[in-house]
Amino acid sequence: MKPSPANSRTRLSATVDLQAQRLRRAERERRGVLAQTAYLGTLGLVFMLPLVAGAYLGRWLDQHSAGYSIRWTLSLLFLGLVVGAWNAWQLIKRHDD
Repeated sequence: MKPSPANSRTRLSATVDLQAQRLRRAERERRGVLAQTAYLGTLGLVFMLPLVAGAYLGRWLDQHSAGYSIRWTLSLLFLGLVVGAWNAWQLIKRHDD
């Protein structure tokens, strides 16, 4: 059985209306270049700040311990990496909601 021309037009019209609504909504919700740049800068900051802070704190602790050691530096660098990744994930998750 072939669909009737009226039924095909109705389906086509409904599909076009739905796509037009999606385009209008996307146009309203679109962010500017400045907002995207600020978001990426913030994302980089919340990732890198714990990483760098862990490295500096670990280096300072290693300098104050006896003998040559990089144990604190590596440990706190890894901790900073984990904390930074978690912060970035939370920021992305909050931004998508």
